[in-house]
Amino acid sequence: MENKIHNNRYLKIAIGLVYLWFGVLKFFPNVSPAEELAVNTINQLTNFLIPSNISIVLLALWETLVGLFLILGLQKKNTIRVAVIHMLLTFTPLYFFPDLIFNDTILSLTLLGQYIVKNLIILGALGILWIEVKEKSSVAQKTEKNTLSSSLNLSKVLDYFNSDKRKA
Repeated sequence: MENKIHNNRYLKIAIGLVYLWFGVLKFFPNVSPAEELAVNTINQLTNFLIPSNISIVLLALWETLVGLFLILGLQKKNTIRVAVIHMLLTFTPLYFFPDLIFNDTILSLTLLGQYIVKNLIILGALGILWIEVKEKSSVAQKTEKNTLSSSLNLSKVLDYFNSDKRKA
């Protein structure tokens, strides 16, 4: 169990560093190799409602915060949820821009396609982190329930003795 916790800590840090790195790059115009694809994808997803210069900053903020929260272990459940939503959205270019993702066949990915498909690894890792968070939550709930149950039993014992004193 102890090794599992340490391994998952390294997993959180590794994913967090990737998010942080890719997010920070997007704060600087024309530095991220994914900037154009990201802007075009957001435009498609929002039907061009968000101006490109704002959408890329929002994405940079999103990715940077996910990275920091994973590294620091803050808001674990919510951070994993937000990261999974982000990861799922990274697959939308497969639908919107197939000519940029695939070469001659569906099995032949461009470099951009490989960049997107590698996110399956991050999704799998986030799944492992989710299981850990759920297990810890389950253990905490059981402990809380046992504590509550113990205090209720103690309350019954005290009530029993108090009722004996009243009769006497």
